[in-house]
Amino acid sequence: MAVPSRGRTSEILSSLPLHILLYVNGVYYIFYFLATLAMIIYKSQVFSYPDDFLAPDLAVLFLMAILEVPRLYLGFKGNLTEAEAPLGLSLGLTVGSVLLCVYLLLWQSYVLWADVLLNAVLLAAYGLESGLKVTAIAAFVS
Repeated sequence: MAVPSRGRTSEILSSLPLHILLYVNGVYYIFYFLATLAMIIYKSQVFSYPDDFLAPDLAVLFLMAILEVPRLYLGFKGNLTEAEAPLGLSLGLTVGSVLLCVYLLLWQSYVLWADVLLNAVLLAAYGLESGLKVTAIAAFVS
């Protein structure tokens, strides 16, 4: 006669698609940062880039890079530990990253087609990632 187990049955709730997207987004962001930095340097050499606007554009890019590290770390940690708080904080940092990305897309001094392409891909990845984060948080809470 089989004895039913008395403990909780553990069910894995972490999201594999979210984990893969976080990893791909981390790799893409390294490419994005280097390409955007190279384009800012290119634009400052080729075009008459106003010196007053070069520093804010670089500051936004570096602030975005600083924000990306805890955003990805909290996303990985929250997903793997099935905790809502780190995933929610990562979602909040994603909103900040989206705003900085929109600045680089719309209000940068010079916007090249490559800027538009790089930022569009990054915004699409942020959108997919945010949807998966909300889904994962809903699964963790229930």
